[in-house]
Amino acid sequence: MDDWTRAQVADRLELAAEVMKSLPPVRPQGYASTWPDYLSSFADLVEQEPKMKRPLPSPRMITQADEAMLWLRWLEKDIAQILWARANRKVWKGICWEQGIGRATANRRYEFGLAVIVWRLSGLIPPKKRSMEFVIAKTA
Repeated sequence: MDDWTRAQVADRLELAAEVMKSLPPVRPQGYASTWPDYLSSFADLVEQEPKMKRPLPSPRMITQADEAMLWLRWLEKDIAQILWARANRKVWKGICWEQGIGRATANRRYEFGLAVIVWRLSGLIPPKKRSMEFVIAKTA
């Protein structure tokens, strides 16, 4: 896939965030309980909602998530944090508060981060002495 767009990069980052949420939790080695399992009777289970679990992500999804998370290394720390927060569907108000910036600035940095990733995936190196608007406009 050579022709990347900012929307495709944003979708891949959202997929990575979903995969990371759906992985089982990490437990310390040797974690075990000595208590016996509780056996539920029929009366305990009457009118109970069934507990549904999400399926585990496929190996391909995990590989794509790992690849997408490595893209964040190409960015400055604050821009990478904004991209990862948006991938986790965090609201702009919380992101702006954590970063100490306004909504327009946060959105501009988000679009710039996506544009830099698109440039790098296309095999180009974004120019260092150009404005954010120039880099964003070249990936539109």
